[in-house]
Amino acid sequence: MAEELNQPHDKSTRPYLIRAIYEWCTDNGYTPYLAVVVNDQTVVPREFVKDGQIVLNVSFDATSGLKMGNEFIEFAARFGGVARDISVPVGRVAAIYARENGHGMGFEVVETSIEHRPDAKVDDPSPATAPERPKAAGKPRLTVVK
Repeated sequence: MAEELNQPHDKSTRPYLIRAIYEWCTDNGYTPYLAVVVNDQTVVPREFVKDGQIVLNVSFDATSGLKMGNEFIEFAARFGGVARDISVPVGRVAAIYARENGHGMGFEVVETSIEHRPDAKVDDPSPATAPERPKAAGKPRLTVVK
């Protein structure tokens, strides 16, 4: 039975956990933040990327058209007053947490498959590591999922 649970066709739990923490944040009046390790497949304003990472406010008030799919998280948001389209491969999410108290969940960052973005180039095929502590208002209390 245990072998059946680890079949290659099983879907990752990561997108479901991200959506669950997002829902928990919004239900409790917290601001959900995503810590993302940026690569060529990550569509974010590069001028806001620091040390290969970006933290995104994904609250209802900060986003438009938020879609949290199994492969990508996509939305539009304003950066410096300019509307930008954002697309983040779910595998590049290092953490989702509440800005107000740092509670959330961290993830091991994996290299995403370029088959979803044929025009993307991956410079470093090795997995990146999740940031140890995303910047939050409180001390982040994250559970890292591998």
